[in-house]
Amino acid sequence: MITAALLDTLALLWRELGHPLLRLLVFISMGLLVAGFIEALNWTRKMSLAAAPIIRFGHLSDLTGAAFSMAFFSGVAANTMLAEAYDQGRLSKKELFLANMFNSLPTYFLHLPTTFFITLPLIKGATFMYIGLTLGAALLRTLGIAVVSRFLLGPENLTGKQEQRTAEKVGFRLAARRTLARFKKRIRKIIRLTLPVYIIFFGLSEAGMFQFLEEIMAEHLTWLSWLSPKAVSIIALQIAAEFSAGLVAAGALLQDGTMNAREIVMTLLIGNILSSPIRAVRHQFPYYAGIFQPRLAVQLIAFSQSFRAVSISLVALLYFWLVM
Repeated sequence: MITAALLDTLALLWRELGHPLLRLLVFISMGLLVAGFIEALNWTRKMSLAAAPIIRFGHLSDLTGAAFSMAFFSGVAANTMLAEAYDQGRLSKKELFLANMFNSLPTYFLHLPTTFFITLPLIKGATFMYIGLTLGAALLRTLGIAVVSRFLLGPENLTGKQEQRTAEKVGFRLAARRTLARFKKRIRKIIRLTLPVYIIFFGLSEAGMFQFLEEIMAEHLTWLSWLSPKAVSIIALQIAAEFSAGLVAAGALLQDGTMNAREIVMTLLIGNILSSPIRAVRHQFPYYAGIFQPRLAVQLIAFSQSFRAVSISLVALLYFWLVM
């Protein structure tokens, strides 16, 4: 006989594990199908035209350009496209890392509407400065990678990809068959990797591991003594809870005049930097591990998050120097 306690447990497992995992697999599957279909139709060159000038400047391939364009609509599809190309030997590991970080700008725009409409009601006019600065950091990352890749890859990387541009023309029906065949093969591998990783991270979350790490970080903010106690409390909330929790506190302090808009923006930038690592491990790794090999996923996240922290730190220092 099914008891109320068992029903509650099953409901909890579905709400906290089953539904998010199913949603993740659906999005990965959609990304895999879209990326596979584009590849099967040999449309990577056409998609890369939108970013052609900066792609050529950075000596990046059409595949990276296509993934850059795709990232404006789906980060999963863009990363799946890169993973497919890397697995097939059409993309070097060096360019894979560069391409993943190069997609900072489209990835930012993908989440911009949500961030903007959450932030605006809470911190009002300060929203435009905060959004402008984080957008500037994303643009800095993409342009920075273009410059770095120009020296790391060299013109031979771009020249070597020219041969791929004369690929055969493929009809939609043939492309669909090829896409489904590749999808069936790859989705099995993705599920085998994603399921155990996601379940392990769910168990760690339920055991309080991430909350413990977040509380440890929030408690050891004494080195931020140059900030006001109110600012430190916002940062602690961003780390120990969610970004929206820090925003609510920031909005309240802004409303009652305890902190001004400049202080709020600076505080949110610092909180953004400090809260990112745990959020990346908690939310980004399970999805990355389904697309890339787990070890490669860790490396990609470490590089991208480090580069992100550096870019936001530079923007925050510039803001502090000019405005604070």
